[in-house]
Parts: sequence; structure tokens; C-alpha cells
Amino acid sequence: MNTKSKNNLWMSLGFAYLLLLLGGPAKAQSKSEFGIKGGLNLSNFYVEKIDDKDARLGFNAGLYSRAYITEFFAIQPELNYSTRGTEIISDGFFNQRTKFNLNYLDIPVLAVFKLGKTVELQAGVYGGYLLNANIKSEGDLGNWFDDLDRDNFQTLDYGLTGGLGFNLGGVQLGARYNLGLQQVAKSNGARNVLGDSKNSLAQLYIAFPLSSK
Repeated sequence: MNTKSKNNLWMSLGFAYLLLLLGGPAKAQSKSEFGIKGGLNLSNFYVEKIDDKDARLGFNAGLYSRAYITEFFAIQPELNYSTRGTEIISDGFFNQRTKFNLNYLDIPVLAVFKLGKTVELQAGVYGGYLLNANIKSEGDLGNWFDDLDRDNFQTLDYGLTGGLGFNLGGVQLGARYNLGLQQVAKSNGARNVLGDSKNSLAQLYIAFPLSSK
């Protein structure tokens, strides 16, 4: 997928989300819901060439809109701020520790299958826009990689997402996993460290509905 196609995909996802968020669900469906959500992230990169990686603990926060198609099936777009990254430890010829902090604006679009009054299955896709990147390194090579910034990483991320939600009264508790399909590194300098790494993200969240129709 070339850069122009990726930008068009991102714009299409954003436009679709705004349509649903600004009233599409309320007018077109018998039931709709809008709310806020947030929680914890545990992120990493998945790649075969890097053996020693530590996950980054972060957070997610955002908005969601849910449109019920039937009593047991709904479409749920979201707009989330999400932290991602990892820590790579090299203890071979050189000893080096490098922390990658990448922060994204994500738009997941999920199909929601209710498995009863309490449990629901969520599955879909997501697109992510890289807002900023911060890299800190220390060790035998000093701060060799600190010059890497946002321009060294792919602006767009995309992939698959899925999880479970548990509706408990007026709140929902959930767990979700995002499997990135886009390589994180863009420049040769970033590829030298990360290879063809892709994002891997586990989330725990709590969601509060603000309105329901």
C-alpha cells in the first residue's frame, strides 16, 4: 500500500467515524450509545530478529460511539489517544538499553457481538496516526539513538483488533489486543535498531456511557 493510499484510508476512516459520532447512529438505528473510555496499555514490538525486549506500560483514553444494528449486534467506532513502544536491551558485544516511546491517535472500528446481558465479543480493524516519538538510550554507545524522532517512523499504523467486554451496570470493563500490520521503522537508522518490527498492544479499559438513545 503506497503513501497516498494509506492517507486516503486514514481520511476515510476518520470521516466515517465523525459521521457516526455526530448523529448517524441516533438517526439510522433504533438504539445508539456514546461515551468515554480509558485504561492501561502494555505495548511491545513483535519481530524475530530482536531477542530481548521489555514491554512499555502506558495508557489509553478516548471516545466511543455504538450503533445497534440488532439487539445482539452493533458497530462501534472509537477515537483514542494511545501510548505504545518498547525497551530493547542489548547485552552482546555492546551493552545498550534503548526506550522507544511512540504515541498515536487511533481510530478502531469494531463489530460487537453480544453473548448475553453481560459478555460481548469485539473484533475489527484500527488505523493509527503517529503524533510524536521519543527515544532514550544509554550504555556503551551512549545516546547514539537519541537523534531518532517522529520522522524516522511510519506516520500511519494499522492492524487488527479484538477482545472481550463485560457490562456491569452502568460501566463496561474490557480487555483488547491490537496486532499491528505496518512496520514501525521508516528510516534506515530506525530499521538498523528495529528491523521489521510491528506494534503489539494489550489493553485493559473501563468505559462509561454518557448518553443512550
